[in-house]
Amino acid sequence: MSQIPPSPGLSFFILTNDDGYHAPGLRALKQSVRGIGADFLVVAPAEAVSGCGHAVTTHSSILSQAESLGGWSVAGTPADCVRLALHRFASSGSWIISGINSGGNLGVDIFHSGTVAAVREGVFHGRKGIAISHYIARNHEIDWDQAAVWASVVLKDLLERDLPENAFWNVNLPCLPAGTPMPECVDCPWDRSPLPLDYLYDANSAAYSGIYHERPRVKGADVDVCFGGRISISLVDV
Repeated sequence: MSQIPPSPGLSFFILTNDDGYHAPGLRALKQSVRGIGADFLVVAPAEAVSGCGHAVTTHSSILSQAESLGGWSVAGTPADCVRLALHRFASSGSWIISGINSGGNLGVDIFHSGTVAAVREGVFHGRKGIAISHYIARNHEIDWDQAAVWASVVLKDLLERDLPENAFWNVNLPCLPAGTPMPECVDCPWDRSPLPLDYLYDANSAAYSGIYHERPRVKGADVDVCFGGRISISLVDV
């Protein structure tokens, strides 16, 4: 495995996700990044590992495979992908861009989200990062081409801003009909309201039954903003 040389263009992005290397959201993210003219390398999980949080692999080998166009799929977590990217595949990467996740990563979701953990891992190593997710309302499907356009606009904006040390951006796109004009982008805090504690029990087993779309929310925070049809942009400290 050879190390990727430094990129001569714009900031060199490492792209990853937690939905897997071949997920439509990652394809949309690549489309977004191409739209702003940035160089990138994809280092993403071989399979979906959604909800894995900031898990890393330290007591077993991590298999990786070269993919087409120079990317790498990794039999590990999103945080594993970033660690390998920075150590071996793309040490010159200056930004970690993770997503576009199929489903929201709002409020306290940032603690169990593999999408967000990938960016946080990069920040620990002195890189900058943006996590992008797409909320899905019940009985709706994501228009990934539309999502790619929205994400490209958001990326261009955030890349031109000053980002404090030890912080990253967490972006959530709203669920709106195909053909909807670009929604308003709102800078807002992330909502600290807990997810509902709802379970269905059968003998000694429990199945989570909380309804994501009915979670509590604080007015003006990211859950409220995104559920209200706007793009939420939250600055998160590590």
